[in-house]
Amino acid sequence: MAEETNNGYKSGSNLEKILRAGHFAVTGELGPPQNADGSVIRKKANLLKGVTDAVNITDNQTAIVRMSSISSAVLAMREGLEPIVQMTCRDRNRLAIQADLLGAQALGVRNLLCLTGDHQSFGNHPTAKNVHDLDSVQLIQMVKTMRDEHKFQCGDDIKGDYPHLFIGAAANPFGDPFEFRPYRLAKKAVAGADFIQTQLIYDMPRFREYMKKVVDMGLHEKVYILAGVGPIKSAGAARYMRDKVPGMIVQDMYVERMEAAVADIPKEEKAARREAWQTTGIQMCIEQIQEIREIPGVAGVHIMAIEWEEAVRPIVAGAGLYPRPTAE
Repeated sequence: MAEETNNGYKSGSNLEKILRAGHFAVTGELGPPQNADGSVIRKKANLLKGVTDAVNITDNQTAIVRMSSISSAVLAMREGLEPIVQMTCRDRNRLAIQADLLGAQALGVRNLLCLTGDHQSFGNHPTAKNVHDLDSVQLIQMVKTMRDEHKFQCGDDIKGDYPHLFIGAAANPFGDPFEFRPYRLAKKAVAGADFIQTQLIYDMPRFREYMKKVVDMGLHEKVYILAGVGPIKSAGAARYMRDKVPGMIVQDMYVERMEAAVADIPKEEKAARREAWQTTGIQMCIEQIQEIREIPGVAGVHIMAIEWEEAVRPIVAGAGLYPRPTAE
């Protein structure tokens, strides 16, 4: 049993309080810039503030060099946004990870998402050496030990303040073999994850099947599950995700609706086509959330609208999830 602090909470974060109170949670995503311009973080934070309970700060997403997730989290906090710092196993060994966790605690970070990380071959430094000193399950275990036992991974005591972190992990309900996916989730729950954010869902029947198994195994009582959704920006994007992205299943209906949205708009009218696509993409995301809210075992949604943060407010409002509850 995890040690609880801060009046019974593991971390005292807003996200933890929202989930423990039984509210349907909403998290978002904020991608740091590929430069040192802090105004980018401030602008994005203000678009997401008030419509999300916490927001992922990505860690060199797609293996491309960006402003550090912890530094970006501090800038976001200054704007009143609660961050979920992402940390990948790709770029750090266990010494660096533990050092960063101590620093994050000192700076006020209270949520962490433990990830393996996109392979460096997909990014802008394809010949970089990855680290992978730990995998994501071992990372979860290490963070839990630091929080609950106040010990470093080597067994030494943490003499003083320790990371009070609400521990998150990712799950892909659609990877092969499909039947194994709930057991992979179970491993992360046993390792110490407090919440799970899934990959994007564009196959609702299969997600329902996945969640039925999760509920049958009782995993929804061990870890909060936030279903991943995201607005599609164009018909081309829908086709690319359907045809080219490994581990993702996109039903034809999403592609067909995006194509139908611009069927009567000439190709040269680019602004009108873009507006039609965006309107349709936001509406489909709203419909997804409304359907997901009816699925047993789902505790919230994780809205991934990277570089389209403006879409989050109309999605949350359209889904009937605004205003957000106040955590006490």
